[in-house]
Amino acid sequence: MGQEKPWGGRFQQGTDPAVERFTASIHFDRELARYDIRGSIAHARMLGRAGVIPQADADAIVTGLEAILRDLEAGALALDPKLEDIHMNVEARLRERVGAVAGKLHTGRSRNDQIATDLALYLRDVARGVRRGLVELRRALVLRAREHVDTVLPGYTHLQRAQPVRLAHHWLAFVEMLGRDAERFADLRKRLARCPLGSGAIAGSTLPLDRADTARSLGFDAPGRNSMDAVASRDAALEFLSAAAIAMVNLSRLAEELVLWSTAEFGFVELSDAYSTGSSLMPQKKNPDVPELVRGKAGRVIGDLVALLTVVKGLPLTYNRDLQEDKEPLFDAAATLRDSLHVMAGAIATLTVQTDRMRAAAEDPMLLATDLAEALVRAGVPFREAHEVVGKLVAHCLSERLDLRTLSKETLQRFHAAFTADAGELLALERALEERSMPGATARSRVVEALAEAERLLAAEDAALAQEEESHP
Repeated sequence: MGQEKPWGGRFQQGTDPAVERFTASIHFDRELARYDIRGSIAHARMLGRAGVIPQADADAIVTGLEAILRDLEAGALALDPKLEDIHMNVEARLRERVGAVAGKLHTGRSRNDQIATDLALYLRDVARGVRRGLVELRRALVLRAREHVDTVLPGYTHLQRAQPVRLAHHWLAFVEMLGRDAERFADLRKRLARCPLGSGAIAGSTLPLDRADTARSLGFDAPGRNSMDAVASRDAALEFLSAAAIAMVNLSRLAEELVLWSTAEFGFVELSDAYSTGSSLMPQKKNPDVPELVRGKAGRVIGDLVALLTVVKGLPLTYNRDLQEDKEPLFDAAATLRDSLHVMAGAIATLTVQTDRMRAAAEDPMLLATDLAEALVRAGVPFREAHEVVGKLVAHCLSERLDLRTLSKETLQRFHAAFTADAGELLALERALEERSMPGATARSRVVEALAEAERLLAAEDAALAQEEESHP
């Protein structure tokens, strides 16, 4: 036979133990404990102020809940796995503390609006935590970029050497990507501005609840506008997962470069011992396991997004038990992204840049072939014609095993009369860098400007986060 009967007097038979195990969520929704307690405190206070329950009962409930919250924060709150979810655990602990009056806490609410509120509070906090992690990683990249304004390496397209760039410029590209990630998480707050609490199971309540009161107490702008939408929607969780998946893809791209650059074939960086591991067989190996794992975990977070999209896609309004499956992918993605940001910031901060190896690769004369074509363009030659001429010059150098920079003006003029100088004069590496001085390019002055702007934006984001943390601790 099953255990105690499910909610209410409708049922004459207890739940089968296998069903209890199958439907239980306490093993993962314990993550929401503090949010559940905070929501319950706000709800109880509103019930008292609105006269729905006696003020003395509301005060007793709040006192009990505050004690439970202190236990939770001290690591002393024992949760009973036999109780189905975090809501029932909190209410059971409350009953132990204040007695039968605990039964009044659930007045005017359902677990449907309760969990939607818990999730909104959780998402607000975890999105802010992700933004903090993104600030720290971008700060690490900016600090390292400051050190390497004058370090030059090849930029790549198709993983083939393309044109020379400054290492600072390269790392600032990731600062830009991660900055957009931070904007996505910040923007999520707009979709978390309305409070679900008071929506009940589906249609609201006949009791005189003050939804604006609980919304204000919990830091929302206003109550949700539609009770059915409030309990059935998980698009804020989907938005978080989408932003998390994009952020992990960006981290994976950075991780991939660290893996490539730390190989003997590239030799551009060496990861710190603290962010590497050895081989169980080959004693000479130093493996870039941290970026490899970040690269691998991107797929995990993408899977979390797909999992919840699949859960929600066919659900009719309003609440369905399928929505219990929203939490594990959400919690997993949040923890994975948090940890990935942390270890990547550490890896960037501690790696060694092999500047000589980068410079030697950047000295590849073929990286400046485009500059040779643009020299013809400045002389009035159409670009398509110039491109073809330089392509023939490159083929000539490859077949004769010549350095493009060693070609004399006379040799160049055999390919096109518009050449006016030796190739060595036209193809100086520093000149090539400095002539790329338009906004967003790799000239030193532009990179220094970009670093200053990145530092300004990080300071502003720090201040905004501090203000939010003060307003909604």
